Amino acid sequence: MSRTPTAPSPGGTGQAWRDALVSVVAGFAVMAVLAAAGLACAGAGDLPDGAFPHVVAAVVVMAAGGSVEVSGGAGFLAEADASLSLLPLSVSLSGALVTGRCFLRPFRIRAVARPGELAARATPLVLMWLLALTATGLLARRTFGVSTGDSPVGEIGELLDSAPTVGFRTDLPATLLFGLLWILGLLLVVLLTSRRAPPPAVLVRFHSAVRPAASATLALLLAYVVLGLGAGLVVAATQGHGARTLAVLLLGLPNLAWLAFTLGFGGAWEGKVDGPFGLPMPRLLDEVLRGSERSTVDVAGLAERDARAWWLVAVAAVLLLGAGVAAAVRSPAHVRPWQHALHLGVALALATVAVCLLARVQAQVGLSLLGIGAVDGLGGTVELTAVLWRTVGLAFGWGAVSGFLGALLARPFPRRGRVGGPAPH
Repeated sequence: MSRTPTAPSPGGTGQAWRDALVSVVAGFAVMAVLAAAGLACAGAGDLPDGAFPHVVAAVVVMAAGGSVEVSGGAGFLAEADASLSLLPLSVSLSGALVTGRCFLRPFRIRAVARPGELAARATPLVLMWLLALTATGLLARRTFGVSTGDSPVGEIGELLDSAPTVGFRTDLPATLLFGLLWILGLLLVVLLTSRRAPPPAVLVRFHSAVRPAASATLALLLAYVVLGLGAGLVVAATQGHGARTLAVLLLGLPNLAWLAFTLGFGGAWEGKVDGPFGLPMPRLLDEVLRGSERSTVDVAGLAERDARAWWLVAVAAVLLLGAGVAAAVRSPAHVRPWQHALHLGVALALATVAVCLLARVQAQVGLSLLGIGAVDGLGGTVELTAVLWRTVGLAFGWGAVSGFLGALLARPFPRRGRVGGPAPH
């Protein structure tokens, strides 16, 4: 009696743990290297008291979704009130790409996978990721002195030998919670977008609706990062401030690239920049946000100051149409144009929600002298958040139109990615 051979698991228990270790080490290594390079370009290599590796660890923790608390003061002279909420998305994206690629490496291209098999691969990765995040979080804590120049705190501190300090530490419970969501979200994106990741058998029926649109949306976001990298390198080479520009590219390139993406299809952001501090952003955006009152940023407002901002709309239109064609080509032939429109519209709306949440910035620094009032020049606020309903609604609309037009333009191309049976007659 013959037996039908079954596809072996992509690794036993021991192999799964070894593969998880490789994935986690590779992911954290590339994040640490990128964070160190970006901070060095920003001048953080000159921090006193050996603080540089601790700051690198803090950036890696934030990139993995963790929470870092900031504090400071000058003895009894002054007290700092600081809060920081941002993601260095260049570091996050590099870690996600490397970790996701390593996670997929043991899999062969197969039609389906057993849920237990995927769980056996994902569980060691999640546990090791949280362990590595805990170790990094323990390293991400430090207090060191800062220079205040000619400010009152600096002058009085010299007389009383009470120099200002700033410190940071990881909030481990919050870091582990958000780190768990980060790695689970990464695995979900990998399973939704990669053709090397076999879906569980119970989800195959939804495969043709989800994966082509999800993978096209991911490719669209990565295309914006590549374009931003090219533009940033040109700016670094031709307009001076090369080190500062490279620091922005190494730490926050997707923050700016995906902001440009949302502005290009009509989205809007609100925020303000008040005080000596600011965001690593183009001068035009800083001018719009600079002031004590909140301002709205959209492409029309930017174009009033610089007509070249309208190029954001042209780039968005071309790339979105390309995403629509790519999604249609990867879909089975029986999927109708209105279904392509719905699939890409939903995928783009969900991706925009993620971008709006990940790219938001909120930072506030204040220093009060002897509990009386704020010290001029040593406090400030930086805020940038999306107008969610407008941005997500327009993302769905643009995605739907791009999906429909892409389906029409893709008709001459051979269709790939057939998951179900032949098209119904």
